[in-house]
Formats: sequence, C-alpha cells, structure tokens
Amino acid sequence: MRSSKGGGRVESSSHIHTLHRRLHDALNLGTRFNEQNTRKWMCSDNEVQRHVVRSIAAFIESVPREVCYHHLVKDSLPDIVYSLVWILEDKNGAASSIAADVAIKLVSAIPNALLKPFILDLSHALSCLLPAHQIQISVACATALNLIISNVPSKNEEALWEILKKSEVVPHLIGIIRNFSGAVNPVECVQPLFSLLSTILCRWPLSRFPVWSDAKLMEALYDIYVKPDFSVRAEVLKLYSAIALCGIGAKKLLERGEGILQEMVECMGHSRPHHVRIEAFRLAQCIVINEEIGLKGMSSCCEPVVKAIINAMVECNLPPEMVTNQQICLLEEACRLVALITRWAGQHQNYFWKHGIDRALLCLLLGKCPKQLYECILLLEDQIHIVQDGLKSNCFPGLRVHIWEILGWLATNFNEDVYLNKSSNGLLIDVLLLCACLEFTELFMGWRQICQSDVVNASKNESTLRAIMMMIYSPSNYIASKTTSMLTKMLEPNKSYLRDFRHTLTGISCGIISGMPNILIVTNLLCLICCVGLPQYTMWDKNAEGRKAIVSFVKWCLSNEVHLDRLSYSPHLHFNFHERACCQGPSKEWEGRNVLLLYSFVGLAQLIQLGSLTNERDTSFLSIGFTEDGLISQLQDICSGCYSPGLKWYAAHILSLMGFYGFPSKFGNKIARALEGCAYSDIRFIHTNGKSINVHGVILAARCASLLPPNRLPVNEKDPNYSSFTDKNSSVKIQKEVCLSSHVDNDAMAKLLEYVYRGYLQAGEELAKKLRSLAKHCRIQTLVHILCRRRPKWGTPFPIFNLVAALGPVGHHFS
Repeated sequence: MRSSKGGGRVESSSHIHTLHRRLHDALNLGTRFNEQNTRKWMCSDNEVQRHVVRSIAAFIESVPREVCYHHLVKDSLPDIVYSLVWILEDKNGAASSIAADVAIKLVSAIPNALLKPFILDLSHALSCLLPAHQIQISVACATALNLIISNVPSKNEEALWEILKKSEVVPHLIGIIRNFSGAVNPVECVQPLFSLLSTILCRWPLSRFPVWSDAKLMEALYDIYVKPDFSVRAEVLKLYSAIALCGIGAKKLLERGEGILQEMVECMGHSRPHHVRIEAFRLAQCIVINEEIGLKGMSSCCEPVVKAIINAMVECNLPPEMVTNQQICLLEEACRLVALITRWAGQHQNYFWKHGIDRALLCLLLGKCPKQLYECILLLEDQIHIVQDGLKSNCFPGLRVHIWEILGWLATNFNEDVYLNKSSNGLLIDVLLLCACLEFTELFMGWRQICQSDVVNASKNESTLRAIMMMIYSPSNYIASKTTSMLTKMLEPNKSYLRDFRHTLTGISCGIISGMPNILIVTNLLCLICCVGLPQYTMWDKNAEGRKAIVSFVKWCLSNEVHLDRLSYSPHLHFNFHERACCQGPSKEWEGRNVLLLYSFVGLAQLIQLGSLTNERDTSFLSIGFTEDGLISQLQDICSGCYSPGLKWYAAHILSLMGFYGFPSKFGNKIARALEGCAYSDIRFIHTNGKSINVHGVILAARCASLLPPNRLPVNEKDPNYSSFTDKNSSVKIQKEVCLSSHVDNDAMAKLLEYVYRGYLQAGEELAKKLRSLAKHCRIQTLVHILCRRRPKWGTPFPIFNLVAALGPVGHHFS
C-alpha cells in the first residue's frame, strides 16, 4: 500500500493490520481440529461468538473496497465466512442477531467474485435462521439473502433454489408477512421480507404458486397496499409484479376487482414519489405481457393508464442535463410499457392518439417540439431542416430504441379514421414519420461503416430499421404512402445510394458465408427488406441482385433451420425477468424464433407482388434456390407446423400470391375427407343447373354459420314440416334441401365449401375473384383477407382450424 502526504495511508494500513491480528486471535478461540486433522471453526460459547462476530465486523468495515483483493483479505475470507456460517446455524440468541447484521456487511463490502465459493454455505445458514422468533433477525437474514440472490451467477441458481426450497424460505416468508401485526411493529420494518420474496418470485417461477394461491396472504398484502406509506407500497407493487409474471397469478390479482388497478393508476400519478411510480409502471408491464390477460383485465381502467403514461412522458420535458436519473428511469419504464401495450390492437390505440402520444414522442426525440411544425404547413425541405437540428440535439438517446419500437407498433395499428379526422394539432404523425425516415437515411448513407460497426450500435440500429419496415408495410395506406414518399425524396436514385445498396447485399452474403454476428445479419437483412419496399428499388436492382440475395437467404434459412429471436439480440426488450414469465397460455411471440426467415419472407412476398402489379406473376426467379413446387410444399408445412404466428401468416400470404389461398392444417386435411363422401350429410345444396352437393350442418355451424338454412332447428321426424328422402345412390338420409340462387357460381361455391372443410384451396385469378365476392357475402373475413392478397398485419393471431363450436350448443342441434 502506497504512503501519502502525512502518512495517512500508512496509518490506515497499520490500523487494518491491527484489526486483522485481533480477528485472527478471536478466530483461534473457536478453531478446532476434527478427526481428519482439518481445522474447523466450532464454538458454542456465547461470549466467544459475540467477540468473533464483532471482530469480523470491525475488520470488514476498515477495509476499503479496492483493497479487498489484497492477500490479507483473500486469505482470511474462508475463516471469516465459515465461522460466521457456524454461528448463524448455531442460532445462539444475541450472537445470531449480530451475526445476521454482519452477514449484510460482508455481502455488501466484499466483491461477488471473492464471495462466489461461499455463496451456497452462507445462503443455507441465513435460510435456516430466517424463521427466527425475533423479527429483527428475520429481517437481517432477509436483507443479506436478497443481496446474495440479486447477484448470484446463473450457473449457481439451481443449487441455490434447492437450498431455499429445502429450508422452506418461501413458506416462512409467507407466514411472517401473513401474521405480521402492524400494532406491534411498524410495517416499514418488514420491507426487506417483501423485497426478498419478490426477488425469489422473479427468479424462480416454481416459487409463485404458494404465494398467489394463499388467500390470507393476498388479503394481507392488499391491506398493506392501500396504506398511505409509499415506501411500503413500492415494495408491495414490486411483489405484485413478481406474482403477475405468472399468468395465473396475474388473473388472481385482477380477480380481486378494480381496487388493485385503481391503486396502481394512482401510484402512477405525478404527485407520487418517482420510485413508487416506477414500480407501478413495472406492474402494468407484467400484467400486459399476455394480450388476453392484460387487455381484458385492464379494460376498466385503460384510459386512465394511458393518461398516466402520457403525463409521465411529457412532464420530463426538460433539458437532458436537468433531468435526474430517477426521471430517466421513469421515462424508460413508461416507454417500455407503451411498447408492450401498443403491440395489440384495441381501444387503447385510440386513447393514445387522443391524449397526444404523437406530441409526447416528438418531445422526447426533438426536445421542445418547435411550434412551427404543428402550427403551420411547411414544405418537406423545411420540415427536414427543423427535424435534423432537433435530432442532432440528441435528447434522451437511451430512449430512442423504445421510441422506434413504439412508432413501429403505432404504424401497424394506426386508425386513419380516428386520427386524421379528429386530430386538432395538425398531422404530427407526419413529423414522427419524418424523424424515423431521416434516421434511416443517415444509416443507409453510411452503411459501409454500419456493416463493420460493433454489436452494440447494430442493436440500436435494428430498432430504427424495424420501425421503418413496419411503416413501409403498414396496413394503413396513409402511413405506408407517407413513408415511401418521404424516403423516395430523401433517397433519390444516384450512384451513392446504389453503392450503399450493394454494401447491404454484400453484408447479407458475408453473413451467410462467414458467420457474421447475428445482429449484423439482421440489420443488413432489414435494410434490404426496407429497400425492396421503395419505388426506386427497381432502379437500384437492375441486375436482380436483391432478388438473388433474398431467395438465397430464404433457402439458407429453410435448409439450416436457423433459430433466432429478437430477445437474443435486442437488449432493450429485456425487463423485469420478462423471459421468466410462466403460465401465460398458448399465446406466442408473433415473430418467434424464426426472425430471419420471417423477415426474408416479407421481402420475398414484396418481390412476387412487384411482378403481380404488372400482371406478370413472375416467380421464375424462385428457381435460383428451389423449384416452385418445392417452395409451395415447404410453405404449406410451415402453415401446418409448430411455428410462430408471424411466420405462418407470411407463409400463407406468399402461397396466396402463388394461387393457393387459406391456412393449411393437418386437422383440416382430415376433415376434408368428409366432403368427398356423403356419409352423415344432412344438408343438400342444389344449383340452378341441377347439380348438387351434400354437406354436414354441424361443420357449417362451426365454420360458416351463414351457409346454414334460415331458422335451422334440431331435427324432429315428428314435426309436420319435416321432410326427408333417401339418396338413391348413397342410401343416406338428407334432412334439408337448399336451392341456391342463380348468382352463385358453381365452382366458387365448391371452392368455398372446400375452404370450410379444409381451410385451404387452390384457384385461378377469375375463380378467386368470384370466390372473393361469395366469401364477403358469407362473412368469412379471414378468407376475404387472403383472397385480397393483403399483407398480414403484424401481431394478428394466425387463424386455426377450429371446430370447438361443434361440441357446444350449436353442435348439439345436429347430434
């Protein structure tokens, strides 16, 4: 240790050595040799234990953190920990209490790397002492355990969970909290118990059931939750968040009525402390992980939640240097919540626009949004100059990834009728789109550097590129046309952009061949998909290099079964142990583990559509990688297999561009056999030309009820209006005849029934046109969508072949 002026460091070093010598002498009082002649600390004398614990505390408190790796500390650490463990496990009155407090100091002061070999022994001792009769000892043990668990390496998690399970830490915590009396001790003193329980629930899903299933505990938590003490309320909110990571736990919370949600919204208010608001936003995030649970559960307070989010986003409209760390954290949690909620369609989308999500996002992007952007009509060039200056100010750079995520989802679920007709501030959405387009243009112009950039920057770029892709391919004509129009003007075709476009193609080729990091492959592919959606693409790709790249990429993904999800390369998507959510039901991430193949399908579909727009459905370029029949077969397998909804949707979309409409499934193929025969058919459709087809009422009731005869009732042969006859050819009793209108085309009707039974059909252009009209009349919206060859809307559930209705009252009518 170096000396300094006045010898201050020397005196400090001398003091540490003195305390170390005293500690060594104290430890020797309890050191024994066992039968194997191994030194071990063991002593039940209360005075010796207290003397040792105090010596440990004095030594640890005197050692600066930077000196912890000195041999004086490292060599003493095993004796310190094992003596402390022995005293904790001995449960010897006052010594145990002091030892638990010293354990907190030890875990706080000594670096995790040095404590790593002793974590399990220390955790076992603290776990055994947790259910002590004195609440102070339980609280100290809980505090130390929480520090250990929060920093435990992932490879030690399983062993640590076994210790916690065997020592019944969760049941003990439940018992202490459930039976806690605020009359004896103030409720603040048990905060560490809440904190430890929420930490365990976040990390280990198996620990959640005993908590949410304990009605008495949940009642006690709610009683504490509604108390005015906000420091305790923050801990309960954190515990509720951990419970809500379990889908069933979230339902149990919501079953308690609107009280929990109302209190959550109240905790989001600007008058509450920042740390309380942060925990309220995190609880909302955990509730909306699952669409069904989240949106249905929060429907009663949807607008208040949206207002609270927007208020949190706009109230921090200060220069970045004046914003505190807690305000930044609050903004981040609010933005993360918006990104989660806006994934789903629903009334909340309209609430966001109603309460000014556009203005809030612009303030975060540009600082104080210039008034001329929304008070007067400006030329695009003038808007670009204003927005460029705002973006260069780099307000809240850490929030950009969340803002682009939000903008992508808003573009996907944009309701033109609501926003364009009711916006009183001008079209601020145009300025938001312009911000994203400028970011994309800057990225694209420097693509040579992007391809060689580090993974961290590439991860940030991915959110921008993905937002642009979702804007270009948005179901909203307004969003899509505005985006492509802006980018067309910004990226006028010239040699510079053609060079950048080729760099993108090179990046994709290198990624396939040389094992480029996944995030760089994703960003290059996204950039290409965005370029393919622009009008000037055909001018850039005169030699069909883009076509070859996308088809080659599709082939590579299909041949190698490349599995990759966004969580693996997008750190901003990680929050609150989201990946450890459990019991969320069948809902899958729309993009799933096949992101690369999904994105390449988006590009492939656009290439095929480019040909179809000129009435030249040119799919000959597909032969670069595989035969058309081979591709069709693989797409059908994807639709009927266990893949993400997004991949299945785009596989069905590409099939529709090739003349195959619907949603192939193994179950549908089995049910289709019933249409080929006449067994058990009870309805006959008769065309005006005399041709007929026999069908099954129960199938129609489950799949297309509009095809059933009017006032269809259960059959009763005693009914005087009942008439039946026997088919001469099949000896099958037909119970009802339906004469079809002359406007119903025979072939179109046959194809419609094929879709009803199989869920899938093949048809040429003319027949598809007739079938589209018939499907609209029969209100089969999924078939209309696929016949119109509309792009899938990001986040839409994939249609499944469902006959569940046939097992309910509808089906009973036919049984």
